[in-house]
Amino acid sequence: MIHIVTDSSCDLPDEFFARHNIPIVPLTIRFSDEEYKEKIDITPEEFYSKMTASSTLPKTAQPSPAAFLKVFEETASPGDEILCITISSKLSGTFQSANVAKTMTSIPVTVFDSLAASPGHALQIMKAVELRDSGHCMDEIVDALSEFRRNMTIFIYLQTLENIVKGGRITRFQGTVANIMNIKLICEGIEGEVVPLEKVRGNKRALERLISLIGERGKQDFSNTTIYITHAQNLQDAEFLKAELINRYNPLQVLIYPTGPTVGAYTGVGGLVITF
Repeated sequence: MIHIVTDSSCDLPDEFFARHNIPIVPLTIRFSDEEYKEKIDITPEEFYSKMTASSTLPKTAQPSPAAFLKVFEETASPGDEILCITISSKLSGTFQSANVAKTMTSIPVTVFDSLAASPGHALQIMKAVELRDSGHCMDEIVDALSEFRRNMTIFIYLQTLENIVKGGRITRFQGTVANIMNIKLICEGIEGEVVPLEKVRGNKRALERLISLIGERGKQDFSNTTIYITHAQNLQDAEFLKAELINRYNPLQVLIYPTGPTVGAYTGVGGLVITF
């Protein structure tokens, strides 16, 4: 049997993990001297409240190899295999930790780098479950996931640049000017990294531009496409996008889920991640 294991950054509902028997290895969130395990010790709502009140950016830390090893050995029975799908290796050391754990066990473990986070990571887990449950072997699943990952489009919308300021990527002065000018930032996920794409003035214009970009990248045919949106306390804009995408492009489905702490620490409150 093939078991699927993942880390906590993928932002899927708890019911999904329970229904498909997928154990999660949590990342750690740190506020000064306070430490929390994602999906265990802190909810997204609690996280965003703490982050907004903090003058410094919360830090995230990958799970230890021992944490992965424990889950691997608790999950598999003799003759089983494990497919471990992690957050992008360009964003976290989680992929490396899982690979170290792989060398510490006799269980056959394949570690797959999603080169994504939040909904991009989630869609690959969903695809892996579909492939496994339809009887594909490990090599077939990995080949199909690699193709799926290669064709994936990821947009990240930053409604505020506050976390970029806190993280030292731009100065406080630059952040203040951007705030005064109502600048919103659209980024793209490329080969596992986040790359700035466009600056747009105003939330409404930025959302309209996002919708246009999605149409351009999707070549107007979304009939077999699932679009996954995660939001950092911004359900209103997520629902607006969903309605407009359904109206304009008629995708197979549009899913919405809150962005967890690992990715929310980057996007800041109001941020959206859209993947298809």
